[in-house]
Amino acid sequence: MSRRLTALTSFIVILLSYHAYRFPNRNPISTPSLTPPPNSTATNHIIRFIQYNNAHELRAYLERHVKCSGWKWVERRNPAASFPTDFALVTIEDRRRDFLIGEFGKLELVKDVSLDLSYQRVVLSAHEESGAGAFVDGKKKRPGKIFTSMSFTERENSAPANASWRRSLMMQKSQVTSLFGADALWSKGYTGAKVKMAIFDTGIRANHPHFRNIKERTNWTNEDTLNDNLGHGTFVAGVIAGQDEECLGFAPDTEIYAFRVFTDAQVSYTSWFLDAFNYAIATKMDVLNLSIGGPDYLDLPFVEKVWEITANNIIMVSAIGNDGPLYGTLNNPADQSDVIGVGGIDYSDHIASFSSRGMSTWEIPHGQLADMLMLGRYSLCNRKTEKSHPWKSRLDYPFRLALELSVLYGRVKPDVVAYGREIMGSKISTGCKSLSGTSVASPVVAGIVCLLVSIIPESKRKEILNPGSMKQALVEGASKLSGPNMYEQGAGRVDLLESYQILKSYKPRASIFPSVLDYMDCPYSWPFCRQPLYAGAMPVIFNVTILNGMGVIGYVDGPPMWLPDSEEGNLLSIQFTYSDVIWPWTGYLALHMQIKEEGVHFSGEIEGNVTVNVCSPPGQGDIAPRKSACILRLKLKVVPTPQRSQRVLWDQFHSIKYPPGYIPRDSLDVRNDILDWHGDHLHTNFHIMFNMLRDAGYYVETLGSPFTCFDANRYGTLLLVDLEDEYFAEEIKKLKDDIMINGLGLVVFADWYNVDSMMKMKFFDDNTRSWWTPVTGGANVPALNDLLSPFGIAFGDKILNGDFVINGEQSRYASGTDVVKFPKGGYLHRFPFLDSSESGATQNVLLSGMSKADSPILGLVEVGEEGRIAVYGDSNCLDSSHMVTNCYWLLKKILDFTASNIRDPVLFSDSSRQDKALQLDDNQLPSRRTDVNFSTYSQVVDKELICRSDSRFEVWATKGYDLHVRGRNHRLPGYAAVDLGQGSNSTSEVPFKKIKSVDKDGNSLGNSYLGYLYGDDQLDFPELVASHWLLPAIVAGSGFLVLWSFWRIRQKRRRRRKGSGSFNRSANS
Repeated sequence: MSRRLTALTSFIVILLSYHAYRFPNRNPISTPSLTPPPNSTATNHIIRFIQYNNAHELRAYLERHVKCSGWKWVERRNPAASFPTDFALVTIEDRRRDFLIGEFGKLELVKDVSLDLSYQRVVLSAHEESGAGAFVDGKKKRPGKIFTSMSFTERENSAPANASWRRSLMMQKSQVTSLFGADALWSKGYTGAKVKMAIFDTGIRANHPHFRNIKERTNWTNEDTLNDNLGHGTFVAGVIAGQDEECLGFAPDTEIYAFRVFTDAQVSYTSWFLDAFNYAIATKMDVLNLSIGGPDYLDLPFVEKVWEITANNIIMVSAIGNDGPLYGTLNNPADQSDVIGVGGIDYSDHIASFSSRGMSTWEIPHGQLADMLMLGRYSLCNRKTEKSHPWKSRLDYPFRLALELSVLYGRVKPDVVAYGREIMGSKISTGCKSLSGTSVASPVVAGIVCLLVSIIPESKRKEILNPGSMKQALVEGASKLSGPNMYEQGAGRVDLLESYQILKSYKPRASIFPSVLDYMDCPYSWPFCRQPLYAGAMPVIFNVTILNGMGVIGYVDGPPMWLPDSEEGNLLSIQFTYSDVIWPWTGYLALHMQIKEEGVHFSGEIEGNVTVNVCSPPGQGDIAPRKSACILRLKLKVVPTPQRSQRVLWDQFHSIKYPPGYIPRDSLDVRNDILDWHGDHLHTNFHIMFNMLRDAGYYVETLGSPFTCFDANRYGTLLLVDLEDEYFAEEIKKLKDDIMINGLGLVVFADWYNVDSMMKMKFFDDNTRSWWTPVTGGANVPALNDLLSPFGIAFGDKILNGDFVINGEQSRYASGTDVVKFPKGGYLHRFPFLDSSESGATQNVLLSGMSKADSPILGLVEVGEEGRIAVYGDSNCLDSSHMVTNCYWLLKKILDFTASNIRDPVLFSDSSRQDKALQLDDNQLPSRRTDVNFSTYSQVVDKELICRSDSRFEVWATKGYDLHVRGRNHRLPGYAAVDLGQGSNSTSEVPFKKIKSVDKDGNSLGNSYLGYLYGDDQLDFPELVASHWLLPAIVAGSGFLVLWSFWRIRQKRRRRRKGSGSFNRSANS
């Protein structure tokens, strides 16, 4: 019997160990390309130079100065080869990559060295039309330059309303061109003649019957063909310049230059685009359509080349993206101020569901990159910053970006919208088809632009037309739609005939877009019209674009001025941040508005003008510089300062987003969107929550600076949602005092954090030749635990999923965490969930099944004199990006408690009251990873504590309230010094270890990873921690020992039996 039991035990242990090793990921975490590095040992790199030169001279220069082995020159045999270039393409062996990049970066003429990134567009199918644009398959896509989807679906089975509309169009032989009045300009003889239109797409077939003026077809790919084998490039060309009666284009006489920049597999490379852009500049294109985009606005070679394109007087039109209806999903390059970004609408003038929404997220703070750009020290593979670089061709990218990053609030985009659903265009060979998407709306506007260019005599075009003046004509002529807000429609639906009238009498000038901010114009002026101004509030920032039609470069001549219409207008105080230099064609003007303290009881409207004077160098034939006065009209609503309990402060400062790092999604159930890239702002993916809070009577303000930069006596609650950054020691101390002494309420909505699961999500990126690992979890739980430590509260590292009911409300807990420490006397709510973290999945296997255990997820407690705290382990129910069910009702009840001590009977039931504290040893709390250079992404680690331009004016550029000395930089214990030599997304080769975090008093704040094995929390040497196979290996080893012991016992018994048998035989003989 014992032998059978032993055998059965051995079999079970071995089976479990195999199962734990073979199937470790029984959780919803998507694993994008967890494959080992490919066999290739070299990758292509782009070396950019500070000036143009012939390719053979650049090659000789590099070979003369870098004579060591490990790199090879790559010949680029394309039409741009006959023109000077500003970059080289070289192959660098991976083993010598860092050394050679350093050698190239030392050269005087080298600007920077970067990888030749590959990227791919994917088909947008009918069911993916909403919200799948930039990321379609989490297992295939990777962080990097990811382009928005092509609009490839032919709409043959449309919804009844659309089908009816389409049949009506066909019966009347009408086209989208007639909806914009193109036939009126055709009748005047304007058909796009002598306009050079560059179409960057999949190519076009020669002698296509729909086109009368295909001037040139060029191939920039590694495929030996000029033809379009996909149909997208042909369709785009047809919308712009087709002449078939069934699918007419806007400008049939436009000269088509087809740039084939995508292969049949929809793959392209940065170097292909750079060469094609250079060729477009050299051949003096007039208009360029780019029906692509992606979320990475920090792809320096690509973005800077787009600026150079527009600086050379090429009008670029680009699709805003197919990632709607989510906010904060603008695609690059359409989100650039010098590019005409186009959104999509349907024939009922409703914003198309697929059309990406604003605001732009460039300006929302994101860590070290912004700080270093401010100091002019940004380095990507030894980038050089040339502050004396000629203005004529380009402005240094870091300097330009640094200016925009200082605003701290996004711009209005798209610029205009156009019909983008069921648009007719040309097929590959003959005939017509219909497609939908912003990549269809973009050529609609590009065709309109070609038609408008042709109305100006060719001899005067370069004098009048440029990216600045064309955008002025489009946005000033656009028809504002009645339903959507400014971040959905921009200036409105493009109006060809109105823009025609503007250009007919156009004189070079500067202007502001939007030109009016009207708090009474709702919903267009959302979010500003949803919340009036009042004294004592954080500044409200409105960021507008300066459009300069006078020249590629301009200057703000003197500080902007606020000129109120009446005496009440003097209650408004405005600080301005703006572009000293306007280049190319555009700049920014940010208004930081707050009501003076003497207006605390004022109720009414304030109106007036902000004036900005802009000057540019003399134009052709001019003697004096060109000057223009821009006017921004303000119509503001002001109310008396609300009660403290009604005021909520939203923490934006401690949020980190993609780019520049791999910031993972908050809900691991979502497989088609691996990155957190929507801004995490009240006015992007939390905009529905913002509207709900306003409807509930709360006034919500934004804090974009550390906690030392706000006066807690003004606010009822500080709201922390989905935060990834660290905290200054001064912030932790001040928040403790604010809650315990000043009665501030604190609400925290956290998210998952599990180091093993993060490591499981890592993958090898072919582009950067490095492993990509999440910088943190859905939230930075170790940092939150430091913040909550004075109150005896902490989150754990479980990843909990499941449905539950509270207060009669059905809710979904999507990749949330648990509460593991909570003080006595508080109220703690537990629900049964499945732990899908790596360690939790293994534990489930050991416990024979996917077991659910009650986990505490919601806690409410009163601390200090009048302070109140509420914590919840999941923020997905507030985030409109991937929400399953909302928990706005819960947030309102929590705010009622933290701000006004109103206690809901369900949340404060006797059964949930804690008779004793929930405790967990500090060394068992989640700990920080140390294999990631977190300071690269953080605004806290190794940074100086300072109040920025979105804080109250009285603390600008200081340490904050009651801090008059220079604060020290914050450094995480155990973190290595900043090393800018490696890519910002790469991680070190040594796997992580957890270290013991210690506060100022020497108290432990976290555990040491594997400390229980070594008996010492402070390990002073790197360990190779096999986080994924360690536990299964231990189980397997135990099984082997049991089996070995069983075998040994049987062997002994056999020997004894043999010995006994021999003795018996001897006795019988």
